[in-house]
Amino acid sequence: MKILANDGISKTGVTLLEKAGFEVITTKVAQEQVINYINTHQVAVLLVRSATKVRKDIIDACPSLKIIGRGGVGMDNIDVDYAISKDIQVINTPASSSNSVAELVFAHLFSGVRFLQDSNRNMPLEGDTRFNDLKKAYANGIELRGKTIGIIGFGRIGQSVAKMALGLGMKVIASDNYVGKAEIKVDFYNDQFINVEIFTEPIEDLLKHSDFVTLHVPAQKDYIIGAKEFKIMKDGVGIINCSRGGIINEVELVEALDNKKVLFAGLDVFEDEPTPAVQILMHPQISMTPHIGAATVEAQERISSELAEQIITLLKHEI
Repeated sequence: MKILANDGISKTGVTLLEKAGFEVITTKVAQEQVINYINTHQVAVLLVRSATKVRKDIIDACPSLKIIGRGGVGMDNIDVDYAISKDIQVINTPASSSNSVAELVFAHLFSGVRFLQDSNRNMPLEGDTRFNDLKKAYANGIELRGKTIGIIGFGRIGQSVAKMALGLGMKVIASDNYVGKAEIKVDFYNDQFINVEIFTEPIEDLLKHSDFVTLHVPAQKDYIIGAKEFKIMKDGVGIINCSRGGIINEVELVEALDNKKVLFAGLDVFEDEPTPAVQILMHPQISMTPHIGAATVEAQERISSELAEQIITLLKHEI
């Protein structure tokens, strides 16, 4: 039985699947050639990350497909309900990348409060001629400790962000339409820990009281953050989006940055991937990464192992 890992899979996952008797294909097939490749090779399992889209055309045209797997949390690149209606199993790895995404949130937060996104551009160009000027320009950094972080979307990733924030001594506010409260366990050295119970609040209250706002929600039809929401926020707020593009109005974000309402933004995702707007790419107050939230060695190992175990469990009687 053949598995096409079209967006890649770690060696750990390949080894587990091959030991179970599956053939794993890691050839990268262009989107327009996926149907032909699956049918030619009679692929039973299609594994994707973010790049490959699995829509009705693929589902209808590929009768050999038994499982579609997404290496990650969100499945907005897969027509999940339609696949299930055609008796195709759809699986994902909701817990595997939470820590990696949360750490990237704080990478952007630390960059923003200490101007790293701008100083890393300017030091190579002017560090030898304008050192003292740059020192003054980046002298007014902000500490995260004691500040309030507002987490919009309080699922696994949002809760991982909360755990790290609490460990840093931050105050945490969360908002979620489906989660009323969560108990966050913060681990310390020598098996010591504390449990902190966090009750979610209306988004308006979160926006009003947060020094930093980070978003962790699925793809949306409309913006969650735009001009109206920026007006509610504190002056000098920091905004982080390591979730999905299209949930922050980027035109209004640039306006909020330019008029100093927003101090900085950290973006791992964009409205127009893979060609983000030039105004975003060139803005000195935006820290940017190219959609790499789950792209750590550890996360990819966990993702591939979790996918492999699910596939083996679902198909072990058919090999």
